[in-house]
Amino acid sequence: MSDLLAIAGHAHGAVPLDVLVALTLLGVAPFLLVMCTSFVRIVVVLSLVRSAIGAPSLPPNAVLAGIALVLTMVIMAPTFERISGEAIAPYSHGAIAQAQFIDRASRPLRDFMVRQTRVADMMLFERVAHRGAEPASRAPFYVLVPAFVVGELRAAFAIGFALYLPFVAIDLAVAAMLMGLGMMMLSPPIVSMPVKLLLFVMVDGWALVCGGVAASFR
Repeated sequence: MSDLLAIAGHAHGAVPLDVLVALTLLGVAPFLLVMCTSFVRIVVVLSLVRSAIGAPSLPPNAVLAGIALVLTMVIMAPTFERISGEAIAPYSHGAIAQAQFIDRASRPLRDFMVRQTRVADMMLFERVAHRGAEPASRAPFYVLVPAFVVGELRAAFAIGFALYLPFVAIDLAVAAMLMGLGMMMLSPPIVSMPVKLLLFVMVDGWALVCGGVAASFR
């Protein structure tokens, strides 16, 4: 029994540090994907569009998350290519150390986040963190990430507001028409829903929404 424990302890001690780093990165990968990429803005906009149409369960959440994930991969492709070329490839060939790998991998992601982040949001979270004002390119991630997410939510709600207006206009027009016809017992959403769906299909709404939200990134 002691021999087995000794062998197990030796094997455990022989685990390379690279494996531990890789497991750590895999553990935080979902957090990075959601909080440090375009995913937040896209999924919020798509959810607002679904709500504006009046079908809160169609498309299902899994479909919206899948669309948001695919669009995120497309929008983040240049950033991911930079990470692969500047960090992953040299590290896999043993040309750089772990500290250099983390630094190089974070630079393209930081550049993307800085482009989307307002200076006012950075200053807000610098005050919250009790840090002095400094350039966004040198701000720590615990300041940059919340500033980036707040900016993404602001942009998503602004886009959602613009997308909501045509559907609200349809609801008001249908309600006024039903009142004018004296159909008080007929619920306006029952009539406006097919009208909104028809309009959305005629203008190729999903393609316009996806293209518009993708073009909103700098």
